[in-house]
Amino acid sequence: MGKLYPIGIQDFASLRNGGYAYVDKTGLVYRLVSTGKYYFLSRPRRFGKSLLVSTIEAYLSGRRGLFSGLAIEELEKDWTEYPVLHLDLSGISYIAKEKLDEKLSNALSQWEALYGVVNRYTDDSIRFAEVIEAAFAKTGRPVAVLIDEYDKPIIDNLDNDELQEYFRSRLQGFYSVMKSEDRHIKFGFLTGVTKIGKLSVFSGLNNLIDISMDREYADICGISEDDLKANFADSVSKLAENCRITVEECYEKLKVMYDGYHFSASSSVGIYNPFSLLNTFRRKEFGEYWFETGTPNFLVKVMRRTSFDITCLSDGEADSSLLGSVDTVFENPVPLLYQSGYLTIKGLDREYGLYRLGFPNMEVKKGFLNFIFQYYVPAGQESGNTLIAKLARAARAGHPEEMMTVLEGLFARTNYQIQGDAERDFQYAMYIIFEMMGEYVQTERQTSNGRIDLLLQTKEYVYIIEIKMDAGADAALRQIEEKGYARAFASDPRRLYRIGVSFSRSSRRIEEWKIA
Repeated sequence: MGKLYPIGIQDFASLRNGGYAYVDKTGLVYRLVSTGKYYFLSRPRRFGKSLLVSTIEAYLSGRRGLFSGLAIEELEKDWTEYPVLHLDLSGISYIAKEKLDEKLSNALSQWEALYGVVNRYTDDSIRFAEVIEAAFAKTGRPVAVLIDEYDKPIIDNLDNDELQEYFRSRLQGFYSVMKSEDRHIKFGFLTGVTKIGKLSVFSGLNNLIDISMDREYADICGISEDDLKANFADSVSKLAENCRITVEECYEKLKVMYDGYHFSASSSVGIYNPFSLLNTFRRKEFGEYWFETGTPNFLVKVMRRTSFDITCLSDGEADSSLLGSVDTVFENPVPLLYQSGYLTIKGLDREYGLYRLGFPNMEVKKGFLNFIFQYYVPAGQESGNTLIAKLARAARAGHPEEMMTVLEGLFARTNYQIQGDAERDFQYAMYIIFEMMGEYVQTERQTSNGRIDLLLQTKEYVYIIEIKMDAGADAALRQIEEKGYARAFASDPRRLYRIGVSFSRSSRRIEEWKIA
């Protein structure tokens, strides 16, 4: 029998009792509990947050047997059993006020029954405080409060100001109970996808330590390179054998596909997406498993409404002071995209305090571009992958006419007429297309003042493409010469093609293209 992979298992006891593979993070759990009291952690979906919360719950419940052979077994000497209040806000869509009311009331009723509290109040915050005090009185020990997906009600309503404010107010009051009941609390831990600063959910809990971008806890969720090699060497060997590649090639492809998340600018540790990695090992084939589980509703809402220039996503910069807090998501979705795992830290300009951002890996890049492809590229019945394959094959074969015919036909389709700003949509479409081609050919681009310069390189060919708005293809070709774009390839043995393209704002079509 092969290794069992805990895909979808978020309960620590079930994982350990079921004999599933487990990457030991308990040393970090011990450090958290023994060195602080209130913590917050944001991580992308399906990154192991819920399993981490369940691990903390098992530890603080004194369940020593579950930790046999793990790092914490040697670190913890007492194994005291504390009362644990675990609230998980995931699992439902908060489309009405009543949804949160029911969720909180059900959790409180269970805790009240457990600790013998007779409910005399309708206010959730008062009931929560009474439960904490009753748990302390009954056990003689302080309480651990663990809240998973704390932000789900608010994230579900990014485009509904009324509900968003209602949930913010309710949750702020509920969470602030931990401050007023501090003397009865041993430990508090909250997780979510985002940290919503401006909405002040935590305003009543100002002693909360945010470890989301803390180097010390960069790999508390997810799988590092060391974790991969120490725990899954046999899995990598079997995957390589099934894919008919060498073990070294398999490690490299895993890195390209699933590695690259950085949760601290000062840490060189790259983190693999655990969900995709484990699915790859279980199925013994590479796939885009994280995206196959569906695109979150909040991302759809934000990307359809944002005024942000999406061509800056793959090589943008963000102020380090703003990256940790999600506020005006429709004006600037970058912090949200970072916290939800679609962008990651690629570097830091320490002089100016700016993070350099980009897609963490090929799975995320392809999945995200395919997602926004449907909004800006008039593909008709073709999938993004089909279109990109046609273009990449033509580029590799040295057939620029074929490549331009595909693009010309693409923008001639009638469904493109219903788009919004013609110039912006065309720029976005070209950005998406050529970013997606980057998996197969080398691409570069420069954008300024409505002009898009594109450079494609293959093993045997180089393509310099200049696009003009409401001007002829000859003008585009002249600019290639006047700007000297081809000089860098003067001694390059590859065949070089200069392509001038004219796009019309009024007709929303590629009016003309010429190759030199």
